[in-house]
Amino acid sequence: MTNIKHVGKIKSSNKKCIVAYRVVPDEPDNCIVVYTESLDADMHDSLMKLVESNSGQSANELADAMARTLLPDGRNMLATFHQTGKLNKVSTNLVLMIPNNQSSVLLSELNETIASQKGVSVEDLAASAPKSGTQTSSAEPVVETPDAPLSDEDLAAQYRSQADTMFKEAKKLREQAEELAPAKKTTSKK
Repeated sequence: MTNIKHVGKIKSSNKKCIVAYRVVPDEPDNCIVVYTESLDADMHDSLMKLVESNSGQSANELADAMARTLLPDGRNMLATFHQTGKLNKVSTNLVLMIPNNQSSVLLSELNETIASQKGVSVEDLAASAPKSGTQTSSAEPVVETPDAPLSDEDLAAQYRSQADTMFKEAKKLREQAEELAPAKKTTSKK
């Protein structure tokens, strides 16, 4: 039986979901999910095709692959899901990850295992979002609901985080390539 990443359900309601972000920056006990039943047929089919694809399965966070994927109507998948309120913040201890029909694990436990294997904290699994401009006033308490969509500021912070992560990965890959076979320097003759 093949394991499929990013597939889960809400523990209390059995509502099926796809986990876009396993950890929210600065909120290690929260994740971002897409409820599959809330999608129209085209969006659902596109999302499931992405989840099952090589790029979806190789992505550490599915949202990275979503950011590079277009829906059938030509819109960017991640941006469209954000704009239409399909991205929902949920506590990681409420999400059961279902890699196959025989097993399941709480996302909070999965995150702890992954963090332990990497020798980091769960909070470190998500690159930190920039602090400036994202602070909330203590006079305005923020009440999180499981169905609350991400704000533009949250999504922008996540995009920045993804860009930083991709930049670091590209730099690391470039260094590894140079170790394997250094690029030949060409000298121009005058």
